[in-house]
Amino acid sequence: MVEQARRIGVEALKALAHPLRVRIFSELSSHGPATASSLAVRLGESSGSTSYHLRQLEKHGYVREDPDRGNGRDRWWERVPGPIELADATFATDPGAREAGDLVEREFIDNENRRFADYWASRPGLPDEWVRATQTGSTALRLTASELEQLGQEVWAVFERWRPRAVDPRAQRVDLQFRGFPVVREDGGLDPGEAGSR
Repeated sequence: MVEQARRIGVEALKALAHPLRVRIFSELSSHGPATASSLAVRLGESSGSTSYHLRQLEKHGYVREDPDRGNGRDRWWERVPGPIELADATFATDPGAREAGDLVEREFIDNENRRFADYWASRPGLPDEWVRATQTGSTALRLTASELEQLGQEVWAVFERWRPRAVDPRAQRVDLQFRGFPVVREDGGLDPGEAGSR
């Protein structure tokens, strides 16, 4: 069963709409719990800046303190588990909601592309079994909007099926990215062209 996505309201969306906050959220999603200091090193920021943005993310329910880690001096942070849904907030009529949603989505895409580029550049030094196991590709289908929505739900259900399981000690964190969107023509209209794949 696919875990119900937490719907993000306009105010929470606006709170996330900062490039560094999206990067922090993405880092905690991909790499797991971290301190403000370790995030600062990874992101090329000051620990004061990452600490401030972590507190803002906590205030709006994106991250929380990890009670099982750290000591009195170092606070560890983790992403609040479960999927989030931005669509309601990004389509709101509230001024600034669409701009905030656009910024957040653009930053998510940039972070996904950055993680893949980092992997791609690191392939020569990685074990062959992991390079061979990597999946990349795309396909073009002819679907209605409701069929695309259904396909997305099915894909997310597959992702979720792999989440709650005993972890093999050989397992590594794996980034799964899925995008389903209509192909557009040069003039910005939808392209009903022939389907194909590479």
